Amino acid sequence: MEIDTLKDFALGFIEVSAIVLSLAFGLLIIAIVYMYVVDITQTSQTIRRNYPVIGRFRYFFEHLGEFFRQYFFALDREELPFNRAQRSWVYRAAKDIDSTVAFGSTNPLNQPGDFIFLNGLFPPLEEEVKPRTDICFGENFAANPFQTSSFFNISAMSFGALSAPAIAALSTGASKAGIWLNTGEGAISPYHLKGGCDVIFQIGTAKYGVRDQTGNLSDDKLREIAAHEQVRMFEIKLSQGAKPGKGGILPAAKVTEVIASTRGIPAGEDSLSPNRHPDISSIADLLEMIHRVRQVTGKPTGIKAVIGQSAWLDELFQAIQDKGLDYAPDFFTVDSADGGTGAAPQSLIDFMGLPVKRSLPLVVDKLVEYGLRDRIRVICSGKMINPAGVAAALCLGADCVNSARGFMFALGCIQALQCNKNTCPTGITTHDEDLQKGLDATDKAARVAKYAQNLMHEVEVISHSCGVAEPSLLRREHAQIINEMGSPQALTEIYPDARTRSQYQSGS
Repeated sequence: MEIDTLKDFALGFIEVSAIVLSLAFGLLIIAIVYMYVVDITQTSQTIRRNYPVIGRFRYFFEHLGEFFRQYFFALDREELPFNRAQRSWVYRAAKDIDSTVAFGSTNPLNQPGDFIFLNGLFPPLEEEVKPRTDICFGENFAANPFQTSSFFNISAMSFGALSAPAIAALSTGASKAGIWLNTGEGAISPYHLKGGCDVIFQIGTAKYGVRDQTGNLSDDKLREIAAHEQVRMFEIKLSQGAKPGKGGILPAAKVTEVIASTRGIPAGEDSLSPNRHPDISSIADLLEMIHRVRQVTGKPTGIKAVIGQSAWLDELFQAIQDKGLDYAPDFFTVDSADGGTGAAPQSLIDFMGLPVKRSLPLVVDKLVEYGLRDRIRVICSGKMINPAGVAAALCLGADCVNSARGFMFALGCIQALQCNKNTCPTGITTHDEDLQKGLDATDKAARVAKYAQNLMHEVEVISHSCGVAEPSLLRREHAQIINEMGSPQALTEIYPDARTRSQYQSGS
């Protein structure tokens, strides 16, 4: 009798357990289905949208890392090319959430190359702060000069290297923030014009978008591009930071029909630009090209170059003095050797060209030496995605800063390092339509705008702390740089011959 009772109890327990497990399994399935539906319908997180349910683990582990990193490792400032601290600031700024931190800085104050800003005794009060001074390009030299108050803008990223929704989000976000968007060498597409922002058209070595049937620069195509009111300036690209001496590389997998038609090339074939402009083989040719583009378009025209061997700067600036200011570029974009790209030979991306900390002051000082600083605006680009980097560039003499990868992070880039493989998991650098679906252009446009606005605000905070009313008044005396001994050294000691921007702006 007792054995039968035990059997009945065991059978009953098994039946109840089976029911409970079935219910639990059913609830689990319902939960997974619910999370799947939520993930594919939300628009704020691309990873969850492209990889529903399993994508949640990224954010979960990222959150746990805040608590466990102290026990195993500290990677906040060690990862390359951009560390966790740099990326996290961009993510917070783009989402417009609190960017303050607690307890103390994790940034050591003895790393060679880092900048230290020098606070003033009497920072300006709120009522003493002035609106930003406008920056004017091509005044008195271009038929349609360009004026802007933005000192932080979107650097050159081609349609092709970036996806259509990414370009559309950048364009709309740029319009919201009042900043400009550089097309990169891949020509202008409807997505660049979608948001109504100011656009800088880049003329690459292959002349995409402004080439005739034989690949030469076409005046008719230049006029056609210039007819777009949004196109404010033209930039002749001589070289690019990540691969100076090498033309643009767009793998065949990314050359879709629409990209091919935009560039004027065959679809499904590698898009390889020449390593320099075939029609520019001397300083004289360069000045003629600048003058021609400005005369044909009526808009400010400048150049973009990485600085390596620098004797050509003397030749260029002396030729401008000899030939006349009408032949000078309206701006000079100094690209840093630590710039990024979608695809480049490692030997170039690792070892070729000068970093912006050396090349930017070199160009600025040469312009001052030849009396051209009032004539030529200076833009710089290359790995400046946080307020400190932008403020440092302004201290070194730049009028404004361009960033590419900072805005990629604002779009949701997770630094997966797959830009050249058409497999970007966030839909930014891929033309796989399934992956692009995760990138909601409307949501990301808002983040692009907030990132730009919050960064410029924090640069203003830095400038106010230094005792000046706006970022354009930052000078070399407002910062020091950590030397190889781990000690701060004044920028005015490292670059002693340069006059301050206030001096060369006043013509003294």
